[in-house]
Amino acid sequence: MKELTKAEEQVMQVLWEIQKGFVKDILEKLPEPKPAYNTVSTIVRILEKKGFVGYQAYGKTHEYFPLIEKEKYTRQFLRNFVGNYFGGSYQQLVSFFAKEENMNLQELDELMKHVKKDLDSSENE
Repeated sequence: MKELTKAEEQVMQVLWEIQKGFVKDILEKLPEPKPAYNTVSTIVRILEKKGFVGYQAYGKTHEYFPLIEKEKYTRQFLRNFVGNYFGGSYQQLVSFFAKEENMNLQELDELMKHVKKDLDSSENE
């Protein structure tokens, strides 16, 4: 699965939230300053070519919807992120955030439980 650019990810976040919509619907949900309509339309077509978005045609108008689940993309993105920045070690990732965020032991324990749960569930898929 390909990684998304920031603009593509922003559009996908909206589509994941609204489930389906026209370009104008996506544009309404984007933060200020809003991009041009044609910019959003182009990004959606790129996402379609990448296999992230499908559409239902109504004449010349298209209603778009996500083809990739947010959780699936998030898992893949995190695997790549951990691989690229932490040598594939989730322990190094947690250690980094523990130091950066001055986490206490209880917070660290909670984080480890979530990471372990997510790893266990992804291995069972």
